[in-house]
Amino acid sequence: MTEAAGDSVSRRTRGLDRAFEILEFLRVKRQPMRPNEIAAEIGAPRSSVYELVNLLLSHGMLDYQGGDGRVFLGRRLYFLGTAYAEQFDLMRECDRMLVRLAEETRETAQMCLLEGRKYTVAMMREGVRPFRISSNVGELVSIAWTASGRLLVSHLTDQQIVDLIPPEDFVLPNGRRMDPSEFISQVRQADRDGFFTFNSEVENFTHCFAVPVRQADGACIATLCLVTPREDGLRNRTGYLESLLSAANEISDKLGYQQIRDRSTARIG
Repeated sequence: MTEAAGDSVSRRTRGLDRAFEILEFLRVKRQPMRPNEIAAEIGAPRSSVYELVNLLLSHGMLDYQGGDGRVFLGRRLYFLGTAYAEQFDLMRECDRMLVRLAEETRETAQMCLLEGRKYTVAMMREGVRPFRISSNVGELVSIAWTASGRLLVSHLTDQQIVDLIPPEDFVLPNGRRMDPSEFISQVRQADRDGFFTFNSEVENFTHCFAVPVRQADGACIATLCLVTPREDGLRNRTGYLESLLSAANEISDKLGYQQIRDRSTARIG
């Protein structure tokens, strides 16, 4: 009897894991797909995927979209997301700061996070420039390609960083393979400085700024960023960093982080 109950719990757990895998796959894929296509992509039995898709459809977690039996994330997830946003102060505070940064600097401001073994832009406010400099919110990018990546992994040990980042993600968009030791050296320097800036590895002609948002124990849980035209970013480097650091420090204070204010400001000039 006990073994049968244990087997039942185990099956339910596997089913939940698979259901979340389907939702996450569609989030990353960002397009409606047929259940058999989903099964092939995630390497799951078609029968179990069809069963779970039907269950998710019945609960509004998936909706039919695009015809031919294709499904995508459902409207109920939107309401869950809005309820989450109402209660999660970090997201609200970051959104407020992004508005302020975009107005102060006229540049595109972003809040970025780790998403599993990747980096993603979680929120964004575009600047008032006549041309658009931005990234797709929610798109997964290699950690080693980004300014924020140097800060978001700074609380990890060297070995944890190597274990986290897939080896192929050290191959930069220009084809050069970055040695993990080079990346780790930059991580440690960024942690000491309290910021990281560089010419973007992903977008030509742009310069990226990132500063950490830290929780009470000092770990970087998010970054505030500016993405600027390269020449403007270099010319306004000090002012942009001061704006970013001021905004990030306000949020970190509210999260209980006690910091030494003059460490970062001493290095940005």
